[in-house]
Amino acid sequence: MPPPSVPSLLGTEFPFNFLHAEIIKYYIEKHEANKAKRAEFLESTRLSEDSQILESDRNVYNHFALRGNPETRIEALGYRVGYALVEKVARDIPRLSTELEKMKFICKDFWMAAFGKQVDNLRTNHQNIYVVQDNKFFTVASLAEGTQYLKEAAIYLAFPAGVVRGALANLGIKSVVQPTIETLPVVKFNVHLHKSV
Repeated sequence: MPPPSVPSLLGTEFPFNFLHAEIIKYYIEKHEANKAKRAEFLESTRLSEDSQILESDRNVYNHFALRGNPETRIEALGYRVGYALVEKVARDIPRLSTELEKMKFICKDFWMAAFGKQVDNLRTNHQNIYVVQDNKFFTVASLAEGTQYLKEAAIYLAFPAGVVRGALANLGIKSVVQPTIETLPVVKFNVHLHKSV
């Protein structure tokens, strides 16, 4: 029997956490490599006297070389996952007609399917802002409790924020999902809903 500190390979939490960490590592490394290529290109065009590159060409290159930081790309990946996953989870339930019903569904059924448990708290200010609180959110639960890793924890919340935003989009709600952490592993997802016109 493995020691208690070694995660079990039998559950799904360990493989997901490993995959999630590798995705984050990949996007950070890709971002750093793109920054280095961009700097090299700009330096070579600056130093080359016979280079006829126009300023507009540099702007185009900058636009494509720096398309999104790692958090943005990981959030977009989560969006696609959440958009598809909510279809499977909501397949056998009656149609959700109100915004509140959809948010309750996200916090109970969808959260259980996506993150392994229901949320600990759901609050609203009745002005299109919901605060979803999870007191032991699994993507940051392995980080040390306290405040020393708050900055590093932000990238670990990009994928889940995208999952929630994608699920809401598929339910017909445009939103902005902003995760916040005051102390680990408590995570609050501030969900700002856009009213349909």
